[in-house]
Amino acid sequence: MRPITDGNEMVKYADDTYHIIPEVNSASCEDELRHIDQWAVHNNLRLNYRKSVEIVSDARGRHRCAAEQPASLPNIERVCSIKILGVTINNQLPMSGHITALLRSCAKMLYGLRVLRAHGFSQDCLEQVFRSTVLAKLLHASPA
Repeated sequence: MRPITDGNEMVKYADDTYHIIPEVNSASCEDELRHIDQWAVHNNLRLNYRKSVEIVSDARGRHRCAAEQPASLPNIERVCSIKILGVTINNQLPMSGHITALLRSCAKMLYGLRVLRAHGFSQDCLEQVFRSTVLAKLLHASPA
């Protein structure tokens, strides 16, 4: 499965596929969706429209009113944010939403570590749990 329009990109990981279409190719969205649907049928698969979403973003961070955005795709829900391999991305492309969720999750894990310490876990065990939970979560996707 590949995009049919030059300049469009497709990123696949396990059973997730992300189709990236730049603004200059926005007219190709429906053709690309039809191509993916036909590819699925040809390979005895079915495109799950309920799990498919569309996000329209502007890399320059401009906020567009609804009238300036392209028409949404048929049978596809348009969303303001998505989670890609554990990283939350919203349509304005800042990382603040992901960082807020990450800090909230790590705060819960730190509470769990305090509970373990209160129940007598050794310092070595606490450090190992910290590295495998909190630190791993903080470093996930950090190079990106």
